Amino acid sequence: MLVDDHRMFRAGVQAEIGLTEETGVEVVGEAGDVDQAVNVIKAARPDVVLLDVHLPGGGGVEVLRRSAALMSHAEHPVRFLALSVSDAAEDVIGVIRGGARGYVTKTITGDDLVAAIFRVAEGDAVFSPRLAGFVLDAFASSEAAPVDEDLDRLTQREREVLRLIARGYAYKEVGKELFISVKTVESHVSAVLRKLQLSNRHELTRWATARRLV
Repeated sequence: MLVDDHRMFRAGVQAEIGLTEETGVEVVGEAGDVDQAVNVIKAARPDVVLLDVHLPGGGGVEVLRRSAALMSHAEHPVRFLALSVSDAAEDVIGVIRGGARGYVTKTITGDDLVAAIFRVAEGDAVFSPRLAGFVLDAFASSEAAPVDEDLDRLTQREREVLRLIARGYAYKEVGKELFISVKTVESHVSAVLRKLQLSNRHELTRWATARRLV
């Protein structure tokens, strides 16, 4: 799926990589802003989203935030590859922290972009050469988050439920986002509260906010 606010650019990428018989890539949808992107991603469930960093409605980071449940889906995760004209360190680090599997600039060739798409689809991380250094420096810096023993007690699914509850989602909305029943959501919330020794969702929200998980 192509997410970029310039229609002509989307058309150019479609022409470059969208000949399925030659490239093996099928373009299943496109969008030009955050809301449209989130809706099409949920409907089309693409293997890979080519995501521009700067978009109307909150940018690529907002698309990633609102697609968190789809990125962590057990059977069919949606993976994101940033494709941007920007090579600014803050843009690169922002989308990687948001969950993107890689970042390439718009100077990339069609053949290299196709190769990057398949690598990301398989779970690899892909970067344009000079951008990899930004990411390594950022995650190796002294500002990297220390190990959180409390958070480590939670399973991946419990963490997903925790984040959505802390953002104010109702149990029914959490179930819809994660494709699980309300009863299962309730069980996960109970487990999270027990493991973290919290009493209610308000304490849970404060706990998550203090750790910048929301």
